[in-house]
Amino acid sequence: MPAAITRTPPPPATRPGRFRWTTDLFHDICDAGYFEGRNVILVDGEIIDMPPPNPAHNYGLTVAAEVLTPLFRPGHFPRNQMALVLGLWTDPVPDLAFVPGAARDYLTRQATSAALVVEVSDTTLAYDTTEKAELYATGGIADYWVIDVTNERLLVFRDPRPLSTAPSATAYQTCLTLGRGDTVSPLALPGVSVDVADLLP
Repeated sequence: MPAAITRTPPPPATRPGRFRWTTDLFHDICDAGYFEGRNVILVDGEIIDMPPPNPAHNYGLTVAAEVLTPLFRPGHFPRNQMALVLGLWTDPVPDLAFVPGAARDYLTRQATSAALVVEVSDTTLAYDTTEKAELYATGGIADYWVIDVTNERLLVFRDPRPLSTAPSATAYQTCLTLGRGDTVSPLALPGVSVDVADLLP
C-alpha cells in the first residue's frame, strides 16, 4: 500500500508594499542632483513630477514676490520654490512662501510653517485648487493664495477645518474669487491692503 502523500499548504498570500519617501530622503536625493532640471514635489510619500514652469508662470511668480516681499519684511522671509515640510511625508515646494524669521534661520533646517503660501497657476489650476489646497489646509497653512494667470483672478483660501468624512484631512471652508478691482489683506498683515491687479498679468 503506497504511503500517504503529505502536501505542504501554500504560504499565505501577501501584497507587495509601497515605498514611501520621507521628506528627509526626498531632500537628500534632490540635493544629490537626481531631479536636476525637473519640477518635483513630495505628496504623502510619493514623488510627483509637475509640469515645467512656462513664461506666464514665471512672470506671475516674479510679480508676486516683488509686490508681497516688502510688505512682509521685517519678520518674514520669502522662500521662492523652496522646501516647506508639512509632516513626515509631504513637501509641496510652493512657488512662494512667507516664513517666519530671516534667511539665516534656515541655513541648517527647512521651513515647516508659513504665514502665506502663494501658488502661481496656469496648467495646474485644478490640482492647485483641490488636492494641493487640501495639503496646505492639512499642513496648517491658514492663508493660501492661487494666482490664476489664465483667467486673471486671485483665489484666496482660508479657514481650514478637519473633514468629518476624513478626520486625518483638512479642507478650507472659505474660498474668495477676486478680480482686478478688488483688494486683499494677508491674514498676517490685517492693516495692509494689496491691489489684486498688481498680482495679475
